[in-house]
Amino acid sequence: MRLTVLGCWSPYPAPGGACSGYLLQDGGAYIMLDAGNGSFSRLLQFVHHCDLRAAIITHLHPDHYADLYVLRRATVAALKRGMRHRRVVLFLPSEPAQVFKELAAFSDAFEVVPVDSLPEEVVPPGVRVHVASVGAVRLFFLPACHSLPAYSVGVEGSGYLVYSGDTAPTEELAALASEAGIFLCEATGLDGDEDFVQGRHMTARQAGALARRAEVRELIITHFFPEYDLAALKAQAEAGYRGRVELAVEGDTYFLY
Repeated sequence: MRLTVLGCWSPYPAPGGACSGYLLQDGGAYIMLDAGNGSFSRLLQFVHHCDLRAAIITHLHPDHYADLYVLRRATVAALKRGMRHRRVVLFLPSEPAQVFKELAAFSDAFEVVPVDSLPEEVVPPGVRVHVASVGAVRLFFLPACHSLPAYSVGVEGSGYLVYSGDTAPTEELAALASEAGIFLCEATGLDGDEDFVQGRHMTARQAGALARRAEVRELIITHFFPEYDLAALKAQAEAGYRGRVELAVEGDTYFLY
């Protein structure tokens, strides 16, 4: 399994950067995980968009879904030209209803799957999630604690990865991330932002502390405010984690076995 960082900024990109977006590759499955502003262009540096089988949108804030519009245009053109023969499977929340209705209407490009319509399972160690599959890859959607309906995502294939999406820290997320090979976790704030992000996001130190409880093998922090010093975010995450932490870097690829 490979994870490539396409974009890591929020709520707007740094110069030359992109908002939240990641590419997962495992066997024959190519999955885009969030599609924030600028992420589609980065995707094309690594794969052709026709190779994409599915896209997952963790929640319907524009810095996580805005590039669905360009993915749609590219997919419609590819279908018309015979470059691809099936639509992109699109997993996304069904709320807010107005945004979902607009995106669900793009049936010329997407096979839309509302996450809350997926079957539920209890997965070890006792976490209730919605489940789906893309090829041999299993997906686990855990409701997150955010200002909109949102999900954290577990990805199980040749490795196990958990992506927090946008969320405040929860014990359920720590359980889902238990012993993950990679935990890709938002680190929106510095220590002084704890009151501001409460109930919606994590500080870097909180991300580190949650990863420590989950005993993850590798913590990568992401979802950076462009005006912040990334070295300070990294240091505070490491203090919470009590170990080495990676900063998400656009274009970097990580491997899980």
